[in-house]
Amino acid sequence: MFVWSYWKTIFTSPASPSNEFCLSKADKEQYEKEERPESQQEILRRAAKDLPIYTTTASRAIRYCDRCQLIKPDRCHHCSACDICVLKMDHHCPWVNNCVGFSNYKFFLLFLMYSLLYCLFVAATVLQYFIKFWTNELRDTHAKFHVLFLFFVAAMFFISILSLFSYHCWLVGKNRSTIETFRAPTFRNGPDKNGFSLGCGKNLREVFGDEKKYWLLPVFTSLGDGCSFPTRLVIMDPEQLTVSSQNEPAKSSGASQPFPPRPLSESQNRLLASDGQWVESGPEEENVKSGTKKHIIVSLES
Repeated sequence: MFVWSYWKTIFTSPASPSNEFCLSKADKEQYEKEERPESQQEILRRAAKDLPIYTTTASRAIRYCDRCQLIKPDRCHHCSACDICVLKMDHHCPWVNNCVGFSNYKFFLLFLMYSLLYCLFVAATVLQYFIKFWTNELRDTHAKFHVLFLFFVAAMFFISILSLFSYHCWLVGKNRSTIETFRAPTFRNGPDKNGFSLGCGKNLREVFGDEKKYWLLPVFTSLGDGCSFPTRLVIMDPEQLTVSSQNEPAKSSGASQPFPPRPLSESQNRLLASDGQWVESGPEEENVKSGTKKHIIVSLES
């Protein structure tokens, strides 16, 4: 399992954005001709209006890769070592000479776990000989130096891998990448490190999948397509929020704030399919929409 996980982590190609995130030929030519950043951003906004993108740069600009000439999906970053944009990029790992991202993040976690168990097994089996060496009970042979070296190497790697594995388990529980830990993604409401967190259980299923029998096997079972992710952030118009709060009864007494309507990319996401906290489309929502439209018409006529 250790070798299998290591093999999958190395030879699984990093996933790149689909063609829908690339600019059309006309938009690309117009973008290259424009010299003003404001005009370039207008072209990118027009191209990204139908894309499932909910994050921007810190300056509220559309995230665009000049190298790959595409609009970056959420959680996508350009790797200078691989020279491609990687979906849900975590980091570029020199130990596997590959980018760790959406396509191989599960394999990387399993590789760390099985490496940890392997080092623990080696250290445990050599421990008795190390104790005999320390108490001078081991015979004076050249093998004692091999035992000493093997124990210290296994213990050293065990400690270092344990810290790295614990850190990535914490990241999975928070649904963050290493990049997002140091630079929080910026949503419409501002930067938020927990913007993609759905709760520990759902965060775990997003990486390892729905079927637990495959969790410990280095086979791809992660949910989603890597281009769009569920988000918990509230993205509502203040006027619509006021109307809905007047017309709709409270869903539950324990909810401290109303939940947002689902982004378009979440409607078919299995993580949220059974989530009762989200407001489904129904008669009440239609009344809210019609009330909002009437309010706009009256304002225009007046």
